[in-house]
Amino acid sequence: MTMKKWLNQAEIIKDMSDRELLTQLVLSQLILLSFGFIGSFVFFDTLSEWLSMFQLNEKIFFLGVLSGVFFVLLDLIIMKYLPEKYYDDGGINRRIFQNRSFWQILIIALFVAISEELLFRGVIQTTFGYVMASSLFALVHIRYLFKPVPFISILFISFYLGYIFEITGNLNVTIAAHFIVDFLLGLHIRYKMR
Repeated sequence: MTMKKWLNQAEIIKDMSDRELLTQLVLSQLILLSFGFIGSFVFFDTLSEWLSMFQLNEKIFFLGVLSGVFFVLLDLIIMKYLPEKYYDDGGINRRIFQNRSFWQILIIALFVAISEELLFRGVIQTTFGYVMASSLFALVHIRYLFKPVPFISILFISFYLGYIFEITGNLNVTIAAHFIVDFLLGLHIRYKMR
């Protein structure tokens, strides 16, 4: 079996039910969240040092929410002008979101944003640096590895999220941006399918 075929998540999930796919998504995010919490205890000296990454301020809206909206609009423009084969992830996102309710999409997007940002920005970036965290984040989204347009998009978003964490030190900003991207694209998939 070739590496490319082994990495093709679309082939792996083809025979999975929507429930099994959702279970796998939740399990993978619980693993990331667990590594995020364990890493937080290992790499932060005090609880107050860790909590200082969760600030409530206007940057959440201006750098988080507005950035997320910008990336979604950019993705929608790309989807409008490029053939589907250039940005398709093998139907994985469609399978995840197409039969979910508004509230399920909201919960999934929030859970993914919190678990991934806590680990990649909160632990890996603060410990090993911006480039390492952003590169690993992009690689975790392995289903995009052989799809140039989505891979470039996820790489750009990853480095942008790392950058805004670098300048703000605020995980709430990156969580907000990540959530908005996943939530709005999830809604787009869900309601476009009807």
